[in-house]
Amino acid sequence: MELEQLKFPIGRCDVQKKPTKEQVDEWIRTIEDFPNKIKSLTQNLSIEQLNWKYRPEGWTIKQVVHHCADSHMNSLIRFKLALTENTPVIKPYREERWAELVDGLGNDLEDSLSIIQGVHSKWAKLLRSLSPEKLQLEFIHPDGNQKINLAENIGIYAWHGEHHLAHIENAIQIEGKFEG
Repeated sequence: MELEQLKFPIGRCDVQKKPTKEQVDEWIRTIEDFPNKIKSLTQNLSIEQLNWKYRPEGWTIKQVVHHCADSHMNSLIRFKLALTENTPVIKPYREERWAELVDGLGNDLEDSLSIIQGVHSKWAKLLRSLSPEKLQLEFIHPDGNQKINLAENIGIYAWHGEHHLAHIENAIQIEGKFEG
């Protein structure tokens, strides 16, 4: 498998800025389903399996789970900032460094899975309450001074969850070993 396919097993994120209501609803369902999917994939893994990587120089399964908790907490906060401030500039974070902190390297996934469950429950309630006008509110990501609207960001995070579920599935399928 090529490195690009290992890195982006479902393809790169390509989300529309003006999705249909049906597409937004589907993305929200994907976000709602994520906690159960990630728990189901990881709940019976051994410590050895949690330390399998999905690609050379990539994260381990456990780091992917801990990263999803961190990333999705940040995303919920970004939604709330966009809903309560006038086009805020969000704070990026160094996800690769967060993944190397003690909580990103732990073999116990319980806290991160609990965070994911709680964040996604709150997040889905918030997302379902948004009017078409609210979905067009934006925040600015300082990397490239890019404006991102909330509808687009729902799609980005639906993709993000599926992207990392595919990483976990790939690591399990290849048993953490890499071939050509």
